[in-house]
Amino acid sequence: MSKPVVLSEQGLKRLPRYLLYLKELHNQGCAYVTAPAVARQLGLNEVQVRKELAVMSSAPGKPRTGFPVADLIDNMETYLGYRNVDDAILVGVGSLGHALLGNNGFDHCGVHIVAAFDRNDAMDGLTIHDKPIFSVRRMVDLCRRMHIRIGIITVSPDQAQVVCDQLVSAGVLAIWNFAPVQLRVPENVIVRNEDLSSSLAMLAHQLKDKMGSQF
Repeated sequence: MSKPVVLSEQGLKRLPRYLLYLKELHNQGCAYVTAPAVARQLGLNEVQVRKELAVMSSAPGKPRTGFPVADLIDNMETYLGYRNVDDAILVGVGSLGHALLGNNGFDHCGVHIVAAFDRNDAMDGLTIHDKPIFSVRRMVDLCRRMHIRIGIITVSPDQAQVVCDQLVSAGVLAIWNFAPVQLRVPENVIVRNEDLSSSLAMLAHQLKDKMGSQF
């Protein structure tokens, strides 16, 4: 894409939804798609959709015809980095870690989990969902040798900062944190926190408000 791309955080979050629908259209042989059609399918605001598709498309949308589907797919995948797969490692092979290792969708999002680590030495040498498991004592050395830049933390809260410090020392620059704690990292390290308990509480609160408004 030659023109600068400026999307809001919410717009960025919508791109994977656009992309999934566009790929369905492409598989059906559709060459063009209009903003109103995308908005109806995804339940979004038409004006918002038109602006975001215009930003992502190299070709201007045409009245009645719409935007070229293949062009949108190509630009969205490039923008999201889906074609630049980055290797990642996971630390903490409990129930959540086990589930994440079995999620094959990460590969399509530009991230490939190549290994996992756990403090239980008995797991060293095991394989879960085709991913090798190692003792956490080997993590720093292996991350440095494999030039790992993304780490996923699924350990208990009391262990999260220790693991984080080890990942940073190993050269990891981006951390996806599932432990309900705020991690302390250098300015050059990116942290994305996923607080599952908070998300569930928010969902329950929204449901309560929705049900209350119906009576």
